[in-house]
Amino acid sequence: MGIFDKILGKKGQEKEIRTYNDFWDWFLTKEKTFFEVVKNREHIEDQFFDVMAPELSKINEGYYFLSGMSDDHTAELIITVEGDIKKIIFAEELVAAVPKMDRWKITALKPETNIENVGIRMNDCEFTKDNIYFYSNEIDGYPDEIDLAFVYSDLNEANRSSATTGICIFLDNFLGELNFATQIDTFSVIGKNEAEKELIPIEKLKEFLLWREREFTEKYKDMKLESEDQFSLLEATLENGMPLMATVNTSLLKYNAKASYPWISVLKISYDGSRNDGFPEEKDYNTMNTIEDYAAEVLAPESGHLYIGRETADNCKSIYFASKDFRQPSKVFDQIIKENPQYKISLEIYKDKYWQSFEHYNVN
Repeated sequence: MGIFDKILGKKGQEKEIRTYNDFWDWFLTKEKTFFEVVKNREHIEDQFFDVMAPELSKINEGYYFLSGMSDDHTAELIITVEGDIKKIIFAEELVAAVPKMDRWKITALKPETNIENVGIRMNDCEFTKDNIYFYSNEIDGYPDEIDLAFVYSDLNEANRSSATTGICIFLDNFLGELNFATQIDTFSVIGKNEAEKELIPIEKLKEFLLWREREFTEKYKDMKLESEDQFSLLEATLENGMPLMATVNTSLLKYNAKASYPWISVLKISYDGSRNDGFPEEKDYNTMNTIEDYAAEVLAPESGHLYIGRETADNCKSIYFASKDFRQPSKVFDQIIKENPQYKISLEIYKDKYWQSFEHYNVN
């Protein structure tokens, strides 16, 4: 594929939600024109991406695009979310709905690339297989955590920030968007003089990650959650003096195979609690309970999800789930956000194999 052009999708003026099929029906009416634009490599931003982005944003926000010629007769369009975990499912679903098109190859998420073809240059730094290495760190008490040190041969204090960005772009291309976003738990970028272990050539990274994934799957494949739910009501005071109340499934926090549910989802609902010490009024309380009950019903244990609990304080209610995969929570909470515009609602989904996010409850 040739050099790509990229632009962030811009918000459209219309707010209605349309289907994936609606979008592709519209795309088919424009695909010949779009193909010529990409093939000629002229005005691709204003005559292709700027036209497409508002239509696509009617389905969901957060889409980015890459495009170029795959060969003389085929244009390639990559729908990417730049590694945003909570948006990945929407790129995958959009591409799954693509109709047959002779002139186009449509791909969900940036694919992995042969390392021989990966070379990044930015801010006078070059990143190739010849100057990047890695090794794995073992973390006491967290044996399943994949913590990697990436060693950049040309690192110095002046280019440390640029080197970190460059390494991320390199890995995003080498591993592919999905793998880079999901296979590595934590990492650091260091110079050779900071390395504490034997350096491993970066081309062996894929093999290493696949081995760790197989090991992880084998370790937890027969684990079953058999404890009954036991909830505890916890009260505390925030640093600003506001009261806090939390309801936590303490039986789950004692589970010895937490790593088999590594994806944590946090839905935060903001409300006006100014007349009630930061707690919701009855109407908001009831509405948010309905939202929470719905989420707990859909994100059920038999579907690979565990309801951890909730925390309410200072005009915000946070609802917590742990999941085997991040895709269904992404869809469920996206739907909740869209159906409740009366609240400011945010969603965060991240990997936390040992549920360190909940250690402050002191029940492990």
